[in-house]
Amino acid sequence: MQGVIYLAGGCFWGVQGYFDRLWGIQATSVGYANSKIPNPSYALVCSGESGAVECVEVKFESAQISLEELLERFFSIIDPTALNRQGNDIGTQYRSGIYANSPSILEATRTFIQKLQKHYPSLIQTEVKELQNYYLAEDYHQKYLQKNPQGYCHIDLSQAQKPIKKI
Repeated sequence: MQGVIYLAGGCFWGVQGYFDRLWGIQATSVGYANSKIPNPSYALVCSGESGAVECVEVKFESAQISLEELLERFFSIIDPTALNRQGNDIGTQYRSGIYANSPSILEATRTFIQKLQKHYPSLIQTEVKELQNYYLAEDYHQKYLQKNPQGYCHIDLSQAQKPIKKI
């Protein structure tokens, strides 16, 4: 069965590059989630006016990669305690978040975060919300690190090839 989840963890280039390397991922795209303004541009998202977050739409085959493994992998590449930033990326558009239209995915994510919180002395800031909207980012952002292998990335993409530590 195919599932869909939207993951925000700073600049979407690295998050997409990481998840594209995992077995069981069917497709990814980068875009803007939960915008107050229809079809915002990158410049508008960066201004903070849209309220949107840079995120990656991840379509996955649940028989090949479980939701729990997706979440473990996502939290292994972000700092969930950082508010409105990841690495050098600062601003509300870089907040960490998990979005879905599936109540079961949202509930499982909240339960996962409750367990994960025990491993952090600071409060986890990753928001978990229903997806209100998702607008594809401009073409030049799609698969950016494939097109620009030396491009900026705050994520160690080689981690996608390593086993993940279970929480």
